[in-house]
Amino acid sequence: MTQVEQIAAFVRRASYDDLSDEVRSQLKIRVLDTLGCAIGAVDGEPIQLIRTLIDDLGGAGLCTMIGGGQTSPDRAAFYNSALVRYLDFNDSYLAKDETCHPSDNLGAILAAAEYANQSGREFLTALAVAYQVQCRLSDVAPVRARGFDHTTQGSYAVTAGVSRALGLDACKTANALAISGTAFNALRVTRTGALSHWKGLAYPNTAFGCTHATFLAMRGITGPLEVFEGNKGFMDTIAGRFEIDWSQEDLGRVTSTILKRYNAEIHSQSAIEGILELKREYGFIAAEVTRIEIEIFDVAYHIIGGGVEGDKTMVRTKEEADHSLPYLIAVAVLDNGVMPEQYKPDRIRRHDVQRLLKKILIRPSEAYSLRFPVEMPCRITVLLSDDRVLIKEKQDYEGFHTNPMQWETIVQKFERLSEPYTAASLRLKIVDAVADMDSIQIAYLVSLLAKVQVP
Repeated sequence: MTQVEQIAAFVRRASYDDLSDEVRSQLKIRVLDTLGCAIGAVDGEPIQLIRTLIDDLGGAGLCTMIGGGQTSPDRAAFYNSALVRYLDFNDSYLAKDETCHPSDNLGAILAAAEYANQSGREFLTALAVAYQVQCRLSDVAPVRARGFDHTTQGSYAVTAGVSRALGLDACKTANALAISGTAFNALRVTRTGALSHWKGLAYPNTAFGCTHATFLAMRGITGPLEVFEGNKGFMDTIAGRFEIDWSQEDLGRVTSTILKRYNAEIHSQSAIEGILELKREYGFIAAEVTRIEIEIFDVAYHIIGGGVEGDKTMVRTKEEADHSLPYLIAVAVLDNGVMPEQYKPDRIRRHDVQRLLKKILIRPSEAYSLRFPVEMPCRITVLLSDDRVLIKEKQDYEGFHTNPMQWETIVQKFERLSEPYTAASLRLKIVDAVADMDSIQIAYLVSLLAKVQVP
């Protein structure tokens, strides 16, 4: 069997009964967290542009868009995935040399499950499959250092989840994986240098293309089954050699993913929590700051601290702001938090934050790098004008797997993000539907999501 045939066998073998109580609980937490992120993004500028395009192009009304309206499954996958991703507030998985956001798969699996009239149980199973495939490929086949985006592994994950939700057999699943894995190998330039809307739309585009590819396979279209190990395949050209014994894989990797407490790039979370703790403990204000120094693990330094992926002191847009550790620390000091409102254009351009972010120095630490990703360590030093020196060292944050968020905290996050676009009664019904996912049809959940108010 080729690698994609082995993955296909894993997808078909997976069962709701394989999900432990802990896995089911963690899946529901991530579903609610993801839906909160999606609802909170309905007024985003690129989201409105995408919705206008879908309205113009049409598409068979087979699947529901969050906020109402129906379109084809692949376009629903794109739109709902764009909602999930736009705020950059959804979950993450940290492998040593790769970071991904497995909940990016939810929009496509939701569309496929609605199309196939699946139960909540089958939806959770399909989502667990996607989490497992994406996280395990991130473990053994990182691609970031070779110039490719994490959406590259995601093409296999979203296809696995959609294939499972559609109930495809192993042969069609393998061909769907082969097509998607061949077609969607994205460049890391998406997240380097001057960032654009595409940072938040790269995975939705993968979800769109892979959903489309899976429907092609469902109709009998075949793909190169040696996409992983074949001549000029994924191993030859992108990832190098690796091995996964898919016959030994379970569905538990979701429990190793982490959630965001702050609306910011994942590697910034412990540093943001640390600077806010220092503010509460010592009561300093931004005007007193002469310099802030942050020592942090190398992955954070290179992605958001000014390392190999570019200067992070030139911040003009939302996309640049949420991937700039200097901006995130500066706005946290000024506003006592980092949430969607910290990315409004007038907030980003304001002189106070632009001035303060230039006083923030980020340095990589070899010692901290060795502790990542088991920990998310950093050391924050704040130098004040009255000669005080404040120091805080962190190893994790609330939301990391060593300090996990509970259901009640995620409900609060969901409420905060979705409140502007939903009535209280609707929010309660969505929360209850996710909590009772084991006993509902997915059609009920999407009927609730259709009632979200789009500005």
